[in-house]
Amino acid sequence: MDELVEAHKKEYGEAPDVVAVAPGRFHLIGEHSWFFKDKTLSMAVNLPVYVAVSKRDDTNLRFRFVQLDDSKRGSLASLKFRKEDKWANAVKSVLSGFSSCGFDCPGMNFTIWSDILPSAGFGITSAIKIATVWCVKELCHFRCRRVDLLQVIERANRLYFGTQNIKADSFTPIYSKEGCVVLTDYSRNECEVLPFKFKGKTIILTDARVPRITTWNEGSLQQPENALLLGELRESRSNVPGGWRYEENESERNEVLSVVDEGTRRRLQCVIEEHRCVLDAYAGILGDDFSTFARAVKKSHENMRDLYDISCPEIDWILKRVQELDLNPDDLRNPVNCGRITGKGFGRCTYSVLRTEDVEGYKKKLADYERIFGFSPACYEVKPMRGVHLV
Repeated sequence: MDELVEAHKKEYGEAPDVVAVAPGRFHLIGEHSWFFKDKTLSMAVNLPVYVAVSKRDDTNLRFRFVQLDDSKRGSLASLKFRKEDKWANAVKSVLSGFSSCGFDCPGMNFTIWSDILPSAGFGITSAIKIATVWCVKELCHFRCRRVDLLQVIERANRLYFGTQNIKADSFTPIYSKEGCVVLTDYSRNECEVLPFKFKGKTIILTDARVPRITTWNEGSLQQPENALLLGELRESRSNVPGGWRYEENESERNEVLSVVDEGTRRRLQCVIEEHRCVLDAYAGILGDDFSTFARAVKKSHENMRDLYDISCPEIDWILKRVQELDLNPDDLRNPVNCGRITGKGFGRCTYSVLRTEDVEGYKKKLADYERIFGFSPACYEVKPMRGVHLV
C-alpha cells in the first residue's frame, strides 16, 4: 500500500482518494460451457490487483500501470476502445459502463498495481475492472446495489468490448470468501460459495508460457441451434444442484447430436461431460472427498484435450507429471494430486492441487519442462482469497 500510494503521488502530485483491491481468479471446471446456461466452478486467489483513484477538476482521465511503467491518457468525452490503450481499456470500459447506466463521472487519475500482468491470464483484467467499479462507486458516492454494479460490468463488456458477459468472471472476484470456491449457475443467474477444506494441499498456478495458437473458433460452437440441441437432452432432477442433468443414455445423446458435423458433435459432447465433472467436483468439495474431486478434475482435462481440442503437448506433459507424483499413479480411484488446463486454452496456464510434500518435486519437473520445450514457466503458490473490497 505504501508503494502504491507513493507511485500515485509521484505520477499525479497527490495521494489517492480511494483504493480497492480485487483478487485474481482461475476456473477449475466449466468455463467453456457458460453459453449453454451451465455451471462453472472457480476460485479467487491471492494474486491481488490494486486500483487507486483520485478525483480531478476537469473531465480528463489519466492512467498509470506501475509494473508496466506505462501511462495512458483519455477523456470522458471519448470512451471508445483503442487498441493502443491496451490495459487502460479495462478502466475505460468501466467508466463507459457507468455512463451507459446513467451515472455521471468526473475526471479521474488511476494507478494500477499488480505483480501479475494481464497477459498471464488468471483473471487480472477482470480484477482491474472490478476494483475500478468499487473505487468509482466510492469516490462518486453512487447509491447503487451490487446488482447495479454487475450491470455496469456487463455493459462494460458488451458495449465497450463487444463481448458477452461471462458471469463467473465477475461473480468469483466479487462474492468469494477466504478459503472458498464459487459455483456459478448461469441458468439461475446466481452463485454459491463453498468452503474448500482439503487439508495438506497446496494450489499451484503455472503459466506454461506456450504462445496461444487458436486452432478452431470457439464462437462457432456458441450458436442458438446448438443450445437448442443440448436443451433437448436436459432432464429435470430435484436432487441435482441446479435442478437438472443431461440425458445419460448414450444412444439418445448420439441421436440428438447426429444432425451436426463430427467436430461440433465432439465439442457438444464435451459440454455434456463437463456438466457431470462440475457436479462430481461439487460433491467432492461438499463431502471433503479429495479423490472424488481429483477424479473430476482429471476427467475434465481429458475432455478439454480429447473432445474440446484446446490443450497442447506442453500442457499435457505438465499434467502427466502431476499424475506421476502420486505414490501409486496407477491407482485411478484414489488420486492424491490433480491438475487441469485452465482459461482460454490453446496454451498458457494450468492449475494443480498437490500434496504439500509434492510441491518441490513438481517444481523440479518444471525444470525438465524448460529443458525439453524451451519455454520458461512461471508458477505461483496461491490460496483462495476474499472478494473485492476497499482498502
